[in-house]
Amino acid sequence: MTRSSTPSTPIDLRSDTVTRPGPAMREAMASAEVGDDIYGEDPTAKALEARAAEVLGKEAALFVSSGTMGNQLALLIHCRPGDDVVIGEDAHCKLYESGAGGAIAGVQFTQAGRGGFFDVAELEAAIYPTAAYYMPRTRLVALENTHNRGGGTVWPVAQAEAVADRARALGLATHLDGARIWNAAVATGRSAAELAAPFDTVTACLSKGLGAPVGSVLAGSRAAMEEARRFRKMLGGAMRQVGVLCAAGLYALEHHRARLADDHANARRLAEGVATLDGCAVDLATVQTNLVMIDVADAPAFADAMRARGVLVSPFGPQRIRAVTHLDVSRDDIDAAIEAAREVTRG
Repeated sequence: MTRSSTPSTPIDLRSDTVTRPGPAMREAMASAEVGDDIYGEDPTAKALEARAAEVLGKEAALFVSSGTMGNQLALLIHCRPGDDVVIGEDAHCKLYESGAGGAIAGVQFTQAGRGGFFDVAELEAAIYPTAAYYMPRTRLVALENTHNRGGGTVWPVAQAEAVADRARALGLATHLDGARIWNAAVATGRSAAELAAPFDTVTACLSKGLGAPVGSVLAGSRAAMEEARRFRKMLGGAMRQVGVLCAAGLYALEHHRARLADDHANARRLAEGVATLDGCAVDLATVQTNLVMIDVADAPAFADAMRARGVLVSPFGPQRIRAVTHLDVSRDDIDAAIEAAREVTRG
C-alpha cells in the first residue's frame, strides 16, 4: 500500500483507532437501510449483529458504542455489586475504562499472573473461598486477547482453553475482552469463533484493526444479549437509526479481517528496524500482532521529537513508547518512521 495522504500529513502510529473510513466504507454507510433500533426495526443493525454472532460463533450479538461499553455490559450480566473479577495484570477493564467496573457494575478486580496471562494454578490462587461469606464473591474470569499493555501479545490457545475450562468447573462465568480478537485470529491461524468458544461472552472491536469509525459488538447466548440490551439502554447506549454506523462495521467484517496480516508484517518491520538503534530497546518476542513497545530514556521527549519529524507515537509510561500499525499505514510509512527514530536517537 502506498501512502495516499499529502507529505504534510503525519504518520499516525498512536493507535489503530485513528483510521478513517475509505470511499467504499463511506458508500456503504451512505446507502445503509435504516430504521429505529429501539423498536428493533433497523435492518442494518440486525444484519451486523447476526453476522457478528456467526463470525464469533455465538447465538446472538449486540452492537455497542465501544469496547468499554461491551465490557461493562458483560460485568453487569455476570456479576452483582461486591463481586470479584479475576483478570490478567494490567487488563483494559481495570486500567482504561475510567473506573467503570467499580462505579457502574460495582465489582472489584483481582489480578492473576504476570504480563496479562495466567494459568490454572494462578487462577485458583486468585479465587476467594466460597465458604468465607465475609469476603468478596469471585464470580467472573475475564481474559484479554490480544493484551494491550503486553504489546499486542496473544494468549496461547491451549492455555486460554484450560483457564476457561477450570473456571467453568468452579462455577465461574467467563468473558473474553476480544477488542483485538481479529488480530489474535490472524496471528494464531485460528478463527475468531474458535478463540471465543470457551467463553460465555466476548467483546470484539470494529473500530480498531478493522477500521470502522465507531463501535464494537458483544456476543453470547441469546438470553445474555437480551439482558445486555436492557443494560445498554440503561447506560444510554441505545441508538436510533444506528444502521449508518453498523454498515461500516459490516463492511469492516467482510473486507478488513484478512488484511490484518499486513499490519502484523509492518509492526515486525518497525520493531526490527527500531531495535537496531542506540537508545531504543524492543523485546521482539512480544511483537506478535500490530503493537510495538519501544523502551527509551525519556518517552515524552522521544514522542515530541518524533512528532517534529512527522510521526505520531504514544508515550506508554515514563520510558516506554507504543506504536500501532493499521490500515492507514503503509510499508513506506514504516520505513519513514524508522528513519525518523534514527534521527531522534542521533540527537
